[in-house]
Amino acid sequence: MVEKQPIDAQVYLDHEPEIHKYFRAAIKTRASDLHLKVGQPPKLRLFGQLKDTTGEVMTEERIEYLIFEILTPAQKEFFAKFGTLDFAHEIGGEDRFRINVFRQRGFVSLAARRVNAEVPPFEQLHLPKILEKIANESQGLVLVVGPTGCGKTTTIASMVDYINATRMCHIVTIEDPIEYLFKDKKAIVSQREIGIDVQNFEEALTYLMRQDPDVVFIGEMRDAKTVSAGMRAAETGHLVFGTMHSQNTSQAVQRLLDLFPQTERDLIRQTLSLTIKAIISQALLPCIKEGVDRIPAVEILLANPSVKKLISEEREADLPNVIRSAKEEGMQDITDNLCALIKEGMVDPKDAYHYAPNKEELKMALKGIRTTAGGIL
Repeated sequence: MVEKQPIDAQVYLDHEPEIHKYFRAAIKTRASDLHLKVGQPPKLRLFGQLKDTTGEVMTEERIEYLIFEILTPAQKEFFAKFGTLDFAHEIGGEDRFRINVFRQRGFVSLAARRVNAEVPPFEQLHLPKILEKIANESQGLVLVVGPTGCGKTTTIASMVDYINATRMCHIVTIEDPIEYLFKDKKAIVSQREIGIDVQNFEEALTYLMRQDPDVVFIGEMRDAKTVSAGMRAAETGHLVFGTMHSQNTSQAVQRLLDLFPQTERDLIRQTLSLTIKAIISQALLPCIKEGVDRIPAVEILLANPSVKKLISEEREADLPNVIRSAKEEGMQDITDNLCALIKEGMVDPKDAYHYAPNKEELKMALKGIRTTAGGIL
């Protein structure tokens, strides 16, 4: 782990580092990432795609000058020894980048992730109102699942910032990397970044309870230790948010259990049935409405008694039927949501069919017909 070095603002009063113009271009275009590589022009990642800029092609001398100008002596020494370096860099006290400098084929390269200074609210993200109710819970485990790049972190950030604005509490986030900067409102928010503030997830979770959290956000539940720590926190009266890679809500249950040895799964299943509060599954679709780039299609499973019973009895395959029959509780089926987005003129039917878990079901839903495992609704 590299010790986080504070930036001395006095150094930049007379001379702003040249690399800032590339960072400012990323901010202006709302790019998520900036890449600098020898032999290539600077590249920005816009809406998930890498795009060339009109900037100069990077030479070895140029890229080393740009990067080394913002490094402290200690950081330069660490990079020379290990060939890689993680650090955070701020511009103007508001905009922040999480930067990795690394060597490839003998040359220095840079990958910088822009950390968003503003957290969008539910309405701006076109998320269902029920997320507000979920965020108002005082304890339990809330999972947001979906493929890479579907906006899981953004959804949780919106929920966390809602809590930040409405509740006097202590929120602790453990992230790799930090993607949104929270400003203390009613709550105080402590953000710990892997590789900068703490060595790894395991170490961060080991000391979590000593930090007196009320709400916890674990960036990704990627292994058994992380999931166990999250469920323990939920069991002991905390509201815990986490992300996982999964195609839908019912698959998320099995994917979580698969992280554990077979001998432990019965106990984990029972613990999950007691601690789970909600599972939110989403996909991010192109939006055809003017002024909106992408819009989420969302499935929501709320842990009512029926859901808890099905999980404990190894019947998660029946969860989709519960979702469809409990809409009045705020549950939401992704096929129904895709159908609504088409009818509202928000998404192209071709895109909706591409993301639909079952194309035939979506066709029937558009005709007003829904099915369950037991027949037609």
